[in-house]
Amino acid sequence: MADIRHVVLVFGEILIDRFPDREVLGGAPLNVARHLGAFGCAPVLVSRIGQDAAGARLLQTLESSGLSTHGVQLDSIYPTGVVEVSFTSEGHRFEIVPDQAYDHIHPRLSRMTALATTPELVYFGTLAQRAGSHRALRHMLRAAAGLRFFDVNLRDPWVYTERLHWSLQHADIVKTNDSELDRITQLLELEETSPEAQAEALIQRYQLRGILVTCGAAGAWWLDDAAQQTAMASHPVSDIRDTVGAGDAFSAVFMLGLLNGWAIPLTLERAHGFAGAICGIQGAIPEHNDFYRPFIDEWHVLR
Repeated sequence: MADIRHVVLVFGEILIDRFPDREVLGGAPLNVARHLGAFGCAPVLVSRIGQDAAGARLLQTLESSGLSTHGVQLDSIYPTGVVEVSFTSEGHRFEIVPDQAYDHIHPRLSRMTALATTPELVYFGTLAQRAGSHRALRHMLRAAAGLRFFDVNLRDPWVYTERLHWSLQHADIVKTNDSELDRITQLLELEETSPEAQAEALIQRYQLRGILVTCGAAGAWWLDDAAQQTAMASHPVSDIRDTVGAGDAFSAVFMLGLLNGWAIPLTLERAHGFAGAICGIQGAIPEHNDFYRPFIDEWHVLR
C-alpha cells in the first residue's frame, strides 16, 4: 500500500460502452478513478446507476477493483447509462443515449459524499452536466475542498455554453484537446487565434492555474498562469487496438503527477507513455492489475 493515499473526488457518468461486438464498462470518471486507484490513490466516485443488470455489473466491477462505492447512488426509475460506440474511417463515433441514471445524480447525497471525504483534488467533466446532475455538481463543489480539475469532453448535441462558462469559473486546472480548445474559444467568443494565445486568454479570464492540451499523436503541452509553456512530443505507438480512453488515461497520470509533486515535463512524459499503452488494449480499462505493474515499478507510486 502507499504510505499516503491521495483522496480524489470524481464526479460524473459511469456507464456501459456498447461496441458492435462487446460491452465494456466506461465513462471518463470511471476510467480516471480506476487508473488512480491502481496507482495507489483513493478515488471516491460520485455518480448514479440504475437498479438493473448493468448497474449490478458496474458495482461488482468497482468492488472487485477496490474502488469505493459509497458515493454511487442507485436509481429505481432511470437506467444505467449506455453509449453506443461504432467505428468509422475517422475513428470511433459515440451515440450517447439521453435521460440515463447519471443525468439524475442527487444534489444532497452528492454534498454528503463530499463532506464525508477530504479530497486533495476534485475531478469533473461536461457530459454529466447535460441535465439535472449539474445541480448536484454545484452542491458537491460547495462542500468539497481540494484542487479542481475540469476535463473538457464536448459531445454533441450535449454542449452548453453557459455550463462550459460555469465550469471554467469553478476550475483550477483545465484539460482539453487541441480541437476542443479551438471550439471553446469560439463558444466563448474569444478573439485569439493561436492555441497558445487561446489558452492564455482562458487562464486570465477564469484565473486558472494552468491548461493542459493534448494533441493526439502530436503530443501535449501545458501552459501555466505565469505563461510558462511546457511541450512534450508523443512517442510512436505500435499495435494500436483503439484509442478509447486514451485521454482519460492521460488525465489520470497528469493528476497523479500533481498529487505526487512531479515536475511537469516528467508528468507529461509519463502520461504519454501510459496513454500509449492504453491504446494497445481493447477499451479504456485493462482487465488485470498486472497491466499497471511496470508503471508502478518505474514511478515508485506504491511503497
